Amino acid sequence: MRERRWVPDGPLDVGLALQPHKRGGGDPTWRQGADGSVWRTSRTPDGPCTLRVSVTAGCVYGQAWGPGADWALEALPALLGAFDDASGFVAKHEVLAEVVRKNPGLRIGRTGRVMEALVPAVLEQKVVGQEAWRAWRWLLGRYGEPAPGPAPEGMRVVPEAVVWRQIPSWHWHRAGAEAVRARTIANAAWHADKLEAAASTEELDRLLRALPGIGVWTSAEVRQRALGDPDAVSVGDFHLAKLVGYALTGEKTDDPGMLRLLEPYEGHRHRAAVLVWLTGLRPPARGPRMAARDYRSF
Repeated sequence: MRERRWVPDGPLDVGLALQPHKRGGGDPTWRQGADGSVWRTSRTPDGPCTLRVSVTAGCVYGQAWGPGADWALEALPALLGAFDDASGFVAKHEVLAEVVRKNPGLRIGRTGRVMEALVPAVLEQKVVGQEAWRAWRWLLGRYGEPAPGPAPEGMRVVPEAVVWRQIPSWHWHRAGAEAVRARTIANAAWHADKLEAAASTEELDRLLRALPGIGVWTSAEVRQRALGDPDAVSVGDFHLAKLVGYALTGEKTDDPGMLRLLEPYEGHRHRAAVLVWLTGLRPPARGPRMAARDYRSF
């Protein structure tokens, strides 16, 4: 086991910083302990690791196990948003200003690991969350490796890129992912080294969107998590435009309308979208929710 203590330079909500990396209930890479600590697995450049993060009296305490333990602890401040610069952000809408006042510890962190964000993002393309998260759990249960150290039971580490390239079509089917998403992930895995080495969010966006099956939405979802991009707004999301429109105007809108509403926050449009989500404001439901498909029965 390796350990590290880190004192943030201001308010920090560890739960909010780590929440974007949780892929639904039962995510094999993410657990929260009864004491409020968060367990997370990762495949670092040095190998797999398990990271436990807790907070005591304003001090962040990290414990890590596995070959990637030292790398994970070195990257801990970045993961929790130590390098997130919100100085240029001003909440111009009272609804957002109220959320800022209630959540002074909100920070956008970065994992530095592209494939860990890319695979679940592709699985979430054009399907409901439950369907994507079910596939994520199945694939990690079959191809992930057990988490190092005393991790909670059932935790797994995401596979290496070479493993994603070798998963047979019938196992994608059993996971509930059709051929299009399977090909997108396998193809991206061939370019994993180049993607992981991207030096900026602009370069990563260019590399991602050059790959078949990856568009604006997927690129934004990856850059938000891997590089902590505060401006990577998820255009094309099924819910986001409606939420932004309703929270800021009282009426639902579409993607062009959302971008117009977020224009005053250029450079921090993703941050503004996160604040919208935290308002809890949701437009009235007009019909039944989209049901999760079971592609395994097709």
